[in-house]
Amino acid sequence: MTVVGQAGTAFDAVRLFEEHRPDVTLMDLSLPDGSGVDAIRKIRRSHPVARIIVLTTYEGDEDIYQALEAGAMGYLIKGMPHQSLIDALRRVHAGRRFLPAPVTTALSSRMPDGELSTREREVLALLVRGFSNYEIAEQLSIKESTVKCHVSVILQRLEVTDRTQAVVTALKRGLAHL
Repeated sequence: MTVVGQAGTAFDAVRLFEEHRPDVTLMDLSLPDGSGVDAIRKIRRSHPVARIIVLTTYEGDEDIYQALEAGAMGYLIKGMPHQSLIDALRRVHAGRRFLPAPVTTALSSRMPDGELSTREREVLALLVRGFSNYEIAEQLSIKESTVKCHVSVILQRLEVTDRTQAVVTALKRGLAHL
């Protein structure tokens, strides 16, 4: 792994991304001239496949939602073990999402345990029909990264580990129908 640039402002982060086009970008949410979320949006607008991990001290669920909605593929809290950073870089570089347990917990804390929001029920209904994340995003007019976030929360709330188990559980509990 090689560091190709380091920015202290949102403006510089966008400029350096354009200049170096890194495989993976680490982005702080709190920057002196603006929000890391805004920088993520600008980068993803011109480079939709950019792989960005948020590295921040913030653990609030709204911060997490905004970062993921903007297109971040991973979220790390400063002070996490060094191995978490390495794991996140590898997963995101491979095109997969990285959300450590504290982040998943913060996401799921928005609703009482086991209770799905209206949007999560919509996503779950489309999962039951066999839709891919991309197809769900198109159907609901949301970003694919948002669908992935909803699926992660659905899995946790249903206490299952994969989409297939989520579908089976949803059908058994009457949360969705074929």
